Amino acid sequence: MSILILQGRHPASAPLPSPFLLELRRLAQAVGRNLELRPCASVRELVGSLRAARRRRSEFVLLDPGELAPQALAEPEPLRQALDELPSAYIEVHEHSATTLDDRLRAHAAPLATIVINGDLAASYRIGLGIALRRLGRG
Repeated sequence: MSILILQGRHPASAPLPSPFLLELRRLAQAVGRNLELRPCASVRELVGSLRAARRRRSEFVLLDPGELAPQALAEPEPLRQALDELPSAYIEVHEHSATTLDDRLRAHAAPLATIVINGDLAASYRIGLGIALRRLGRG
């Protein structure tokens, strides 16, 4: 696996629609990368998935916390630590500016980029994936 998408809950929506996920996978495969989606229903699951990304040696993470971002502030240390321990770069991907991660959650590990296209999560994902693929192509 090369690129991991961690997607938190979104109000009244399921994980990425299959046709859109297939489009993202094709973009990644066109340049020799694999793409995996991991939906996360809780902050605890998101933290666990970040730690698993480290063990699996994911080359890049697209992090979409969705509505979990505000919940993470109640106990910020686990998410902050998991981001700091992530050996790969990550990009935050958001549907609305209100869901971006608070700076208090980012200790040392700031994202390579934060992509917010208000009201268009698909565009945020396409841009984030494009940046990831360009960065991986340089290595």
